[in-house]
Amino acid sequence: MQALNWEELQVGQEVEPLVKPAIEKVQLVKYAGASGDFNLIHTDDETARKVGLPGVIAHGMLSMGFLGQYTAQMVGPNGFVSRLQVRFAGMVRPGDVLTCRAKVTGKNDEARTVDLEISVEKEEGKALTYGEATITFLKRG
Repeated sequence: MQALNWEELQVGQEVEPLVKPAIEKVQLVKYAGASGDFNLIHTDDETARKVGLPGVIAHGMLSMGFLGQYTAQMVGPNGFVSRLQVRFAGMVRPGDVLTCRAKVTGKNDEARTVDLEISVEKEEGKALTYGEATITFLKRG
């Protein structure tokens, strides 16, 4: 994804989605190490089933990380992500292909900020993680 252009962004605009490849168990093990969250429901099927899950589930924060990556790519070198807030609504499992989506909900010319409605979906229209973000564009001059 190329960085978005401040001048071209409009309220109501849907941003080009970011599709993440299928979640793999090795990715969950690596994320556990990077995050320090070694809860076995994220890496061991037997443990996950013992607590009533269908098997291993991804860390919720992994989906939030994908949304952070997505919003950072949107603004690129033109600015920064100044706010990212999410809620977790569903489980992500190995094999899931996830799509990050965003829609422009506000634009402040004076502050050069863009507010976004963001989500991670496995199936279109069914958010597993959803929330809001603000990207701030640097003033050129």
